[in-house]
Amino acid sequence: MNQDSQFRGDADRSDTRPILIIPYMWIGDFVRNHTVVRVLNERWPNRPVDLLTTSLCAPLVDYMPGVRQGIVWDLPRSQLAVGRQLGLAKLLRERNYGTALVLPRTWKAAIAPALAGIPERVGFVGEFRFGLLNRWRWGERKLPRFIDKNAALAQPDGAPLPTEWPVPQLRVPADEIVRWRQANGLSAGTAVALAPGSVGVSKRWPYYPEAARLLVERGLEVWVVGGPAEKGLTQEIVAAGGPGVRDLTGNDLRNGVLAMAAAGVAISNDSGLMHIAAALGTPTMGIFGPTSPYLWAPLNGLAATVVQDKSVLSCQPCQSTICRMNDHRCMRDIAASEVVGIAQRVLGDHAQTTT
Repeated sequence: MNQDSQFRGDADRSDTRPILIIPYMWIGDFVRNHTVVRVLNERWPNRPVDLLTTSLCAPLVDYMPGVRQGIVWDLPRSQLAVGRQLGLAKLLRERNYGTALVLPRTWKAAIAPALAGIPERVGFVGEFRFGLLNRWRWGERKLPRFIDKNAALAQPDGAPLPTEWPVPQLRVPADEIVRWRQANGLSAGTAVALAPGSVGVSKRWPYYPEAARLLVERGLEVWVVGGPAEKGLTQEIVAAGGPGVRDLTGNDLRNGVLAMAAAGVAISNDSGLMHIAAALGTPTMGIFGPTSPYLWAPLNGLAATVVQDKSVLSCQPCQSTICRMNDHRCMRDIAASEVVGIAQRVLGDHAQTTT
């Protein structure tokens, strides 16, 4: 963020009012939000930064450097929930925030900061939020990527986008990983973490069971990581891979964070766990079908991006939750043997860089 230095002044450095970020609450987007935190930390090093969070995403805050605290407050997705909004506004008012960055474009996301009387409420024009926000930003649709739209709000108005944004970081203490392994009866050996879930069926690669079997045959331990929605698929993967596959799915996202931190390599669909693994520094393979790696891959970079050649599939990426061609070739044509081969190379490369 060196390009931002020309916009900094003495007033920025002396300001100590806390800042609140109202982020998007999908897991992957919440991880991306740490870039916004890092931009704010650099611009205003003396201003604490807090995050509004849901119960689901709350464990992530514990591993985000530069975040003072998470404000856990669950709001229903499709309801105004006036009582909950009033309660949140009361809580925010007590915290004496000087600035709120409202990342979502929705009217509902801006209600509590306005009711709390936060002096500066920054956000892009959207859903007629006049009166709720008082520091308008324009030109959102001209910004190429999701992260550009969000992190630009942390810059001074009119500042040019940097060549590179700070990447998200999740830091897990080594002793916490050791305790987690012991609690789950896991060895200290190298494991491959599989993340077969995603929001949207079209983003799910169908050959995780076969990949698990091949990985186990090559002497690797396999962990399946995800939430309750992945239980059925996990059973198929365990059945295919046998005793060498462990079911680590569950309700607590903290378990997923620790699994990804402990794994030697992560294989994931375009999902929140892909962003978690990459932000942790775990070598991560992202399998992309209908979505664009340019738009949706982690800023951290991937150890391998697995995607079909556009010259073979002109319909990709379609950004659709349902395959319009009715064959899902963008995922079906990626063989399990190909993914397993890449995983072995990634493990080998990582072993060389760490010795």
